[in-house]
Amino acid sequence: MPYTYQYPRPALTVDCVVFGFDEAELKLLMIKRGIEPFKDKWALPGGFVHVDEEIEVAARRELQEETGMEILFLEQLCAVGKLNRDPRERIVSVAHYALVKMNGHALKADTDATDAKWFAVSKLPEPAFDHGHILKTGLEQLRKKLRHEPIGLELLPDEFTLAQLQKLYESVLGKSLNKSAFQKKIMSLGLLVPGKRKRAAGHHARTEPLYRFDLKQYKKLQQKGFHFEV
Repeated sequence: MPYTYQYPRPALTVDCVVFGFDEAELKLLMIKRGIEPFKDKWALPGGFVHVDEEIEVAARRELQEETGMEILFLEQLCAVGKLNRDPRERIVSVAHYALVKMNGHALKADTDATDAKWFAVSKLPEPAFDHGHILKTGLEQLRKKLRHEPIGLELLPDEFTLAQLQKLYESVLGKSLNKSAFQKKIMSLGLLVPGKRKRAAGHHARTEPLYRFDLKQYKKLQQKGFHFEV
């Protein structure tokens, strides 16, 4: 005979802070809600966890259903559960954050979402629910990650310039970095190896060298950690 729990239980959802980078600035993926509450408002992708479903599986499923994206890098971020955070019922959400290469994913809104769109982190629409707090927490986590682990593998193309890498770091940190100091620091980590080609720069014959990550060193520094400061 199934056990009947005597206390009321909150519903469980997942929300996802998905970051991308387009060579110029850090972007955040948001969906336009097609149902109430907050119909036609922009929000983080997410939804309810099925009773027989693991939490991470639910996060990946909701991303696939609402945006058409399959995510490689996904980590649990935090849990939010303030009273009245959702007008429907008592809901606790387990938030995740993800990093993706924007040019490798075609967006396709579906199910509860009528649209899916990338927004510059510096120019976000007012989000529904308490998603402003969640995305702020996601950005803080990404900044912490940058200071103690290498980032870029999930955000940059396979080969990139030092200028692109610096712009990524500046976009995450929200400040400009000294070019010479940044390049010296990055090269000292042994993270980069020369790419197989060069990139044209401007209208002249000049070319910029391309680099790629040394995957062995990248994974080593992910595990070992370091302190990044320029």
